[in-house]
Amino acid sequence: MKPYEYFEATADVGFKAYGNNLNEAFENAGMAMFNIITDTCDVSPIHEIEFEITSEDEAALLYDYLEELLFHHETDFMLFSEFHIEIDENLHLKAKIKGENIDWDKHERKTEIKAITFHKMDVKGTDPVELQAIVDL
Repeated sequence: MKPYEYFEATADVGFKAYGNNLNEAFENAGMAMFNIITDTCDVSPIHEIEFEITSEDEAALLYDYLEELLFHHETDFMLFSEFHIEIDENLHLKAKIKGENIDWDKHERKTEIKAITFHKMDVKGTDPVELQAIVDL
């Protein structure tokens, strides 16, 4: 099973992320998002950031998670390459993400993500779990 794939959206980029469970699908969604920004193979997991969020449903949780990733990218000036996610039955997400400070001499500059959109945000709890999101470029 591939971890994620991209699809075209007008002036935006969409992706579908897959996993054997919700945790793995969210981890792959983080990787898909940061591979839009840079090649995550060049991002060393040097620094770790932890955060927790709770949302009212799975689609809102995915949106809030991606928003939090983008927030840390923009405010901490970091790129991320490892994502460890635990989601409980109350839709409480605990994240440990690892990466390093942005260094455009080292990291390939691909595309800037301006925002996460809720348009076509979807979580399918099938086997495998499939997530879908669109980011505004």
